[in-house]
Amino acid sequence: MFYCSLIAIRHFSLDFLIMNRSDAKCKLCRRAGKKLFLKGERCFSAKCAFAKKPYAPGQHSRQGGPLSEYGKQLAQKQTMKRFYGLSERQFRKYFENAKNKEGKFGNILIGSLETRLDNLVYRLGFSESRKQARQLVGHGFLLVNDKPVDIPSYSVKLGDKIGFRASRENRACVRSLRERLENKKKDIPVWVELDAKKLEGKLISVPGEAEVNPEADPQAIVEFYSR
Repeated sequence: MFYCSLIAIRHFSLDFLIMNRSDAKCKLCRRAGKKLFLKGERCFSAKCAFAKKPYAPGQHSRQGGPLSEYGKQLAQKQTMKRFYGLSERQFRKYFENAKNKEGKFGNILIGSLETRLDNLVYRLGFSESRKQARQLVGHGFLLVNDKPVDIPSYSVKLGDKIGFRASRENRACVRSLRERLENKKKDIPVWVELDAKKLEGKLISVPGEAEVNPEADPQAIVEFYSR
């Protein structure tokens, strides 16, 4: 009897954790005060948690005062980091690389984030979210210039072609993707080119601040890390 109770408690705990994890991404949008489009098509539907509760999560979320300058800078950094689904360590690395290059910081940072393989898989419409894009890349579904790449952070170069491995094209998820792209035209950014029939895409330009709007101020990020 005691053993059965332990199993029931364990299953309940797992279900509770799974439920909380599924809600966690919605809380990130609510905390940022804007949609970060972390859950694919759900973000465009009436089920979107931010549409229902456009305020920060927590019992006292609507009672907080104005943010300090530090708080504003932190919020900008968190927004961009979460927009691309990166950890603090990953994002800091992109920041340091962009800071040490010549040119406008915002354009360099956004350009390096946008040319990640997982991000381009998402931008081409091969996945409904960046998280799903990372899963496709990590499980060996994708080719870059006809060579298999399973590293989500792989930096795609101008002119590189992205497609699916022939051994994966018969999978149900890939077949349904082809039908979805052919029947329902997705809004594809101007810096990529898509061939829906072949399930291939190409990077034709590197975007900057003018083309991408992650709704975060790069200058505030510089000031945050410069403290």
